[in-house]
Amino acid sequence: MPHTRQHKPRRQFGFTLIELLVVLLILGLLAGLVGPRVLKYLGGAKTDTAQLQIEELGAGLDLFHLEVGRYPTTEEGLTALSVEPTGVDNWNGPYLKKKDIPTDPWGNDYHYRAPGQNGDYDLYSLGRDNADGGEGEDTDVVSW
Repeated sequence: MPHTRQHKPRRQFGFTLIELLVVLLILGLLAGLVGPRVLKYLGGAKTDTAQLQIEELGAGLDLFHLEVGRYPTTEEGLTALSVEPTGVDNWNGPYLKKKDIPTDPWGNDYHYRAPGQNGDYDLYSLGRDNADGGEGEDTDVVSW
C-alpha cells in the first residue's frame, strides 16, 4: 500500500498591513488626546517637588538656626547645612537627610539669601526658565 500524504492548505497567521495601519492610527489618536494632559500634570509635579524640597531645606535651616543661633549667611549658603562652616560654634549637623544639597527639578541650584528681603532668609527656585517671574513651569517657587 503506497503511502500518500494529504496536503492540508496551510493557514497564514499574523496581521495584514491594513490591520497594522489601523492600530497605529488608533494609537496616534490616543497619544494626541492624552499626551498634552499628561505633560500638563508632569509640569505641575515638578513645581510641587520644588515646593517640597524648599520646605525640607527650610526645616534644615531652622534646625541650624536653633543650634547655632543664626541662619547661614549668603556666603555660607545652603552648604552650611551639610558641611560645618569655619568659625561656627554648636554646629551639630548635617541638617539634611542627604549630604548633597539637591538641585531643583529642572537641574538648577536653589537661590539662598540671608538676611532675606522677605524674611529671615529667602530660599527660592526660578522655575524651568531659571529667570525671574513667569507662568506655568516657569513660575518662581519661593519659601515666603
